[in-house]
Amino acid sequence: MRYSGFKIFAQGLTGNKGWKANWRQPEPKDSYDIVIVGGGGHGLATAYYLAKEFSINNVAVVEKGWIGSGNVGRNTTIIRSNYMLPGNEPFYELSMKLWEGFEQDLNYNAMVSQRGILNLYHNDAQRDGFIRRGNAMQLAGADAILMGRDEVKEMYPFFDFQSSRFPIRGGLWQKRGGTVRHDAVAWGYARKADELGVDILQNCEVTGLRLEDGVCKGIETSKGTIMAKNVAVCVAGSSGRVMSMAGLRVPIESHILQAFVSEGLKPVLSGVVTFGAGHFYVSQSDKGGLVFGGDIDGYNSYAQRGNLPAVEDVCEGGMAIMPMIGRARILRMWGGTVDMSMDGSPFIDKTDIQGLYFNGGWCYGGFKATPASGWCYAHLLATGRPHEVATEFRLDRFRHGHMIDEKGVGAQPNLH
Repeated sequence: MRYSGFKIFAQGLTGNKGWKANWRQPEPKDSYDIVIVGGGGHGLATAYYLAKEFSINNVAVVEKGWIGSGNVGRNTTIIRSNYMLPGNEPFYELSMKLWEGFEQDLNYNAMVSQRGILNLYHNDAQRDGFIRRGNAMQLAGADAILMGRDEVKEMYPFFDFQSSRFPIRGGLWQKRGGTVRHDAVAWGYARKADELGVDILQNCEVTGLRLEDGVCKGIETSKGTIMAKNVAVCVAGSSGRVMSMAGLRVPIESHILQAFVSEGLKPVLSGVVTFGAGHFYVSQSDKGGLVFGGDIDGYNSYAQRGNLPAVEDVCEGGMAIMPMIGRARILRMWGGTVDMSMDGSPFIDKTDIQGLYFNGGWCYGGFKATPASGWCYAHLLATGRPHEVATEFRLDRFRHGHMIDEKGVGAQPNLH
């Protein structure tokens, strides 16, 4: 069923009784060409692009919960491509371009809002770093504008420009950045992948990987054995646990990343803003709530809840740039289990086990990378070769000293 204004009007006249389910609820087949472990944004995007771009639709997406129950529905919805290093910037710019055509491509309203993202700077050294970053962005085809203090003040006059500790000197603005409704991304990809013949298997937990003579032949699940020519893992914070089923250790730690929503407020923030002297990022949702977050919790965990010291640290960051936020009440909060790589950059690569592929290590950047991650993972699975913008996301890069250390945001920032 295609969505349109006429369809909504017609359904309204008939009591909305003609809407169909967004995707089927199939039982697992005995075998598939490709089984994707993980029904989050990256897994669903991979399945969609496999079917759409490479005509491979004998594919199953296996999800232990329900679609949208993982990190794809537990994030702060930000999209951007303001990276600097060659291994990262072209990839995230591809993702930004895919976001710009997302709703038209999938015929699904995901509330893509390119309201802009502003990274504040507070001293001369940070300004010089943002100049380098902005130049790298423009070389990769992205947009970047360096703003001075007066330009930022015109945009956000209520910021604390007189702070003696963190004076706001300006910011790096990417006009094309913004936000997207997070769970709608999962629903949109799931709906379209299903339409193209992909089986989406919810409440189907993977309990083991089936290995025969050093080759991955399929998976063991709570619904039985499913054979596959290739198995593609993309399970975010559960990466270590799933890959250990094949006897592999990946350079990833699982940490909790919390996010928060305030009570509904009148419009105050036109775009996304990040604090340059700490880790705090904030935007305002269409319902009026301030959506914000910051650093990961310091300890390893697989729980989807965080601790109070991290809440305090995030709120302190918000108070440093906009003290008025201290008068708003937090309405709700949640935690996602994120896969923190050692250098803060991801992996999209084959493993040493034939037929087994891995996608993970997205740290803070998993949501914004969703379309490009799915595109590049699908390319790797279909052709056996990495996509040209993902050639640096190798599993063996630490062994060869080819880290992509963007700005010290790995699992242990103090070690960078």
